[in-house]
Amino acid sequence: MYSFFANYERPGKVGFKNFAVQKTGINSALSYLLQNAVTGLYPTFNIVFSDVLISRGDLPNVLGPAIVAGAGGLVTFSWTDNTGVGAAKATDKAILAAFCPALNQCIYTTGSADRSDITDTLKLSTFAGQVVETYIGFISANGKSVATSIYTGQVTVL
Repeated sequence: MYSFFANYERPGKVGFKNFAVQKTGINSALSYLLQNAVTGLYPTFNIVFSDVLISRGDLPNVLGPAIVAGAGGLVTFSWTDNTGVGAAKATDKAILAAFCPALNQCIYTTGSADRSDITDTLKLSTFAGQVVETYIGFISANGKSVATSIYTGQVTVL
């Protein structure tokens, strides 16, 4: 489980910075994770991946996110653009993440696609044949606001 926390550092640092009152973004993220997504009793702890957040904030997230595994280790995320709902803007940047429990590794990207693009791809060829847990969130173009991430489910990387 330690390796999950180590892989959680960068997305958590960015995605929880607005909840980091008198602590770092990563400390805020780990505090949330321990309180909400870790179950079990010592020495057997488990992570409930559907309860993990990679970002947390007031920016509206997209509607209807979905994932599809494609050839060459590409996983495509798609969503419905909800620009104009609350503070949601067409220029908000996607945060995509995939965690591979079997390999204890995470691959993520921030800012490769805009909310208005309605799709983005994460290259996961190093996870070929493995099941990954996936997440989507958004961050404003100026980096000041983030959306609470959505768990987009498991997929086997092709």
